[in-house]
Amino acid sequence: MIDLSKIREIDFGTPARVSEKLVTLEIDGDEVTVPEGTSVMRAAALAGTQIPKLCATDSLEAFGSCRLCLVEIEGRRGYPASCTTPVEPGMKVRTQSDKLQRLRKGVMELYISDHPLDCLTCPANGNCELQDMAGVTGLREVRYGFAGENHLSDKKDESNPYFTYDASKCIVCNRCVRACEETQGTFALTISGRGFESRVSPGQDQPFMDSECVSCGACVEACPTATLQEKSVITLGQPEHSKITTCAYCGVGCGFKAEMKGNQVVRMTPWKDGKANEGHACVKGRFAWGYATHPDRITKPMIRAKITDPWREVSWEEAIAYAASEFKRLQAKYGQDSIGGITSSRCTNEETYLVQKLIRAGFGNNNVDTCARVCHSPTGYGLGQTLGTSAGTQTFKSVEQSDVIMVIGANPTDGHPVFASRMKKRLREGAKLIVIDPRKIDLVDSPHIKADFHLPLRPGTNVAMISSLAHVIVTEGLLAEQFIAERCEDKSFHEWKDFVAKPENSPEAMADVTGVPAELVRGAARLYATGGNAAIYYGLGVTEHSQGSTMVIGIANLAMATGNIGREGVGVNPLRGQNNVQGSCDMGSFPHELPGYRHISDAAVRSLFETDWGVKLSPEPGLRIPNMFDAALSGSFKGLYCQGEDIVQSDPNTQHVTAAMEAMECVVVQDIFLNETAKFAHVFLPGSSFLEKDGTFTNAERRISRVRQVMKPLAGYADWQVTLLLADALGLKMHYKHPAEIMDEIARLTPTFAGVSYDKIERMGSVQWPCNDEAPEGTPLMHVDHFVRGKGKFIITQYVATDEKVNKRFPLILTTGRILSQYNVGAQTRRTANSMWHPEDVLEIHPHDAEERGIKDGDWVGVTSRAGETVLHAKVSERMQPGVVYTTFHFPESGANVITTENSDWATNCPEYKVTAVQVLPVTQPSEWQQDYQRFNQTQLDLLAQRTAESVGRTGG
Repeated sequence: MIDLSKIREIDFGTPARVSEKLVTLEIDGDEVTVPEGTSVMRAAALAGTQIPKLCATDSLEAFGSCRLCLVEIEGRRGYPASCTTPVEPGMKVRTQSDKLQRLRKGVMELYISDHPLDCLTCPANGNCELQDMAGVTGLREVRYGFAGENHLSDKKDESNPYFTYDASKCIVCNRCVRACEETQGTFALTISGRGFESRVSPGQDQPFMDSECVSCGACVEACPTATLQEKSVITLGQPEHSKITTCAYCGVGCGFKAEMKGNQVVRMTPWKDGKANEGHACVKGRFAWGYATHPDRITKPMIRAKITDPWREVSWEEAIAYAASEFKRLQAKYGQDSIGGITSSRCTNEETYLVQKLIRAGFGNNNVDTCARVCHSPTGYGLGQTLGTSAGTQTFKSVEQSDVIMVIGANPTDGHPVFASRMKKRLREGAKLIVIDPRKIDLVDSPHIKADFHLPLRPGTNVAMISSLAHVIVTEGLLAEQFIAERCEDKSFHEWKDFVAKPENSPEAMADVTGVPAELVRGAARLYATGGNAAIYYGLGVTEHSQGSTMVIGIANLAMATGNIGREGVGVNPLRGQNNVQGSCDMGSFPHELPGYRHISDAAVRSLFETDWGVKLSPEPGLRIPNMFDAALSGSFKGLYCQGEDIVQSDPNTQHVTAAMEAMECVVVQDIFLNETAKFAHVFLPGSSFLEKDGTFTNAERRISRVRQVMKPLAGYADWQVTLLLADALGLKMHYKHPAEIMDEIARLTPTFAGVSYDKIERMGSVQWPCNDEAPEGTPLMHVDHFVRGKGKFIITQYVATDEKVNKRFPLILTTGRILSQYNVGAQTRRTANSMWHPEDVLEIHPHDAEERGIKDGDWVGVTSRAGETVLHAKVSERMQPGVVYTTFHFPESGANVITTENSDWATNCPEYKVTAVQVLPVTQPSEWQQDYQRFNQTQLDLLAQRTAESVGRTGG
């Protein structure tokens, strides 16, 4: 028997209300006390009585259409709907009587009279609210038959790859339409027709795939019947049990229930109690999990002497022994610093911690870096310098208290869609919006959302813009004087104030630099400073610049100057790109910092780790990733351990990266697929997906959430266990039986994690650091009474133009970003049906620039920079401004990073992905690099296939 109690969560029918005023009423003779504004239905549910319902669910506002939830209220005529009736003091409610039973049964009879009676073969059988309500109301026969007009022959819409729409089973409860509006905010669904002809319609009676539907799954989750049903459930049947885990895509960190049959995932459903998502999801987390069992998964260790050799499958013992012996050989021949490692923002905190520990204590150097440095290291530096901690200040829920929202260099609807839905809901409620972005992103103008100010600055001029905004606030007397006097350093404030007040920082003076009219800048600055609670959300369009750290400092300056720090609805909020970017930084993945952002040169801190680990640590910072590449080409860096990261595709100047990879003598890659980096590897250690491991992720709001193993590792080991094997072979003994023990060590050695434990996370659901004696339950809101560093520090942000200049040869600026359906380098999403929405990277170009070059929509165009050339299809788009082009980097054959340069942030070496001078011209064939890539890629796939053939031969298959 399926135990649905382990899968279903209690549905209270209507959303919770928050009120200090409590109301006491009587339900079926029992007293109930609830917050004012609570519905009778929810009050009854809280008292343990489930009133029958179909159109009501606690994730949506009450609608009152199904008429099943009728109740009797003493002194009131008729039978009001409990979902739309608010509680009143002294109210006496009756939820069950003979009359109510007859009414409800009559309503159900009408529903069933136009509904297929195929329950035994229906995919929702056992998990259907219509079926449940038929039982609850005691419906045993239907008097009306099917001879008359009905919808039983309505056609299915199978166009969406993840779910089906069976109109014959629709009861027009409106839940899917309301979920699309209230929860997702896309407004892609409507009810078309009237009366008997009413039916749910995507767009203008379009198939789902042709409509504006973004496949977030909110409609599927809300549907009480099999009208909207996951195709995985149709194929595999209803799940039997579930486990709570955390999504392994973006930095929102959504909680999910992995619903299972044995070790097989049937579906992923958003967890209602997930603090980051509160029951919502996006197309990636909800549906794009099939990569975990994709045929491309490599589950046997492999080694080869040269990258031109076929792979040879070996045992785990042989692979680990070979990797360890090669690392030892290289260090003996080339020196202690000749090898290093790279941690991953896609792996757990515990796995990342172990890799940096292995490098520092096992390799004996600090040559450790992470992909987080190539996206958000300026956040760590800038916020650390000004506020004292390297992380965002708020919870995602805090945006519900914002009056003004400023989005800088981020596209939340594509990159962080679940947070975007929460933000858009607040905007629909009346919050004001400022967008600072070169492109006309969705938030600028989309259904029911329109920015009050869009500042379409030129790429590379962020610092000029932030100084202009500050100039207005200072010179127009809009400063939060009391906040500054109480909370900030006086000397640094006055130096900064004098700087930004200079005429050369005015919007008028900077207009020629940024390309934004002064009146727009002034209007945006006034709104941010005077509009109430103002919050800043920013992304890689801030950090991935040569002045990325300066811009983060400028954002912090602006928040302090206006007092928008330390309470709900305000703050400085970096939107982290990958699922564990924050965690990989927290865990000490940088060559100069131990876990908790403490410098490796600090003898007291180093001594703490040396005592615990039983080894001596080098006090000298190691190599960053770009330094590793340069050292490899100069001959001094020879070996690399790369766990869960694809540097060949994700790092800038691809040709420089591949040359460095070819120069190394031993590259060990630990991953689930033969990614672009693994094609240069000598040892391949099979990795594990998030479904195959235990651990934690830390999202963009510093929320530490559990990742739970829901199926056994396909290769036999989780990633953390593989690192233990390698450490042991190198002579570094690590004795952990479970990742919980690793977290205990992290807590023991890292002050901000001192109170974190698996037991606490289990009890609370998640914990936000700092979590220690001062904040035993964690810290949702940072800098409430004082800044972590004590007094907030203002720092001057002098604009310095990027070295990457446009000229006659390269007259356009290329900037890069992401798209909703794909994720990062695409290794996961390209192996799912998500590629139906975005099958290739394209180049967006403004109609003026396209016409000037004779380019039409869909044409092949060559994109040439100082670093290289690639070829993409053109997409002529008004979203771009003249002089700026845009592409994504999700497909390796696109070669987006072939053309990006090695320019980087002055403080952190974060690459300047967002500003590359290019020329775009029509072409007829792929670039020389793409042709070389295709040959190299095919060779590597052939070598992998030879491995497969040899393996079959050896086993006699």
